[in-house]
Amino acid sequence: MGLAALGLLCMVLLFPLLGLGVPTEEPTSGETVAPGPPGYCRRCCDSEDSLTPADEADVSSASPSALPYVLPEVRPYINITILKERGPQGTKGAKGQTGSPGGPCQTRSSAFSVGRKTALHSSEGFQPLLFDTVFVNPDGHFDLATGHFVAPLRGLYFFSLNVHSWNFKETYVHVVHNEQAAVILYAQPSDRSIMQSQSVMLALAPGDRVWVRLFKRERENAVYSDDVDTYITFSGHLIKPEED
Repeated sequence: MGLAALGLLCMVLLFPLLGLGVPTEEPTSGETVAPGPPGYCRRCCDSEDSLTPADEADVSSASPSALPYVLPEVRPYINITILKERGPQGTKGAKGQTGSPGGPCQTRSSAFSVGRKTALHSSEGFQPLLFDTVFVNPDGHFDLATGHFVAPLRGLYFFSLNVHSWNFKETYVHVVHNEQAAVILYAQPSDRSIMQSQSVMLALAPGDRVWVRLFKRERENAVYSDDVDTYITFSGHLIKPEED
């Protein structure tokens, strides 16, 4: 009786196992297991909800590959030393259009040389020394009517004056810049006539005048010349024009 009762009790306890099977950690065909990061262990009885913050921190530190991908910051860098180098010569470009015509060429030269074939004596006042012979005056800058050279350009000019003195009389002549005497040509009275010369360099502005005059009669003076030979000459030319 005791053994029969014990055998019946064992059959009752083993019957559920025969119908349902022995519990195991492997999932059955109808079960799914929530994925987890590598190296992470979870129990089969855990819920499929997301990890707790503490668990996520542990997983992040333990498995960097489980973190979301972050784009790296790109900072362009230009090697300035390359820009300082000289590159190869490029191809020749197309020919451009013809430009508009320029203005007339500015005169950069000036020269004259004149002479006198008649004698001249002093008068009551200053007397201009006029000339009757032209050697060169290509640009017409010397005016024979007034005996004045008129500067066309600003710059440095050179002038020379040559005269023949008169026997027993002074020779007293000025080279004049506008109305101011620049230099004097002088010869003392003598029983013999001589050739006397003077030269000067002047800085002139456009329109400035240079001419020759005989001194007043209070100092009796004269210059000699005749219609055969030219004893009196006055010359000048531009040395260096001033840049605009």
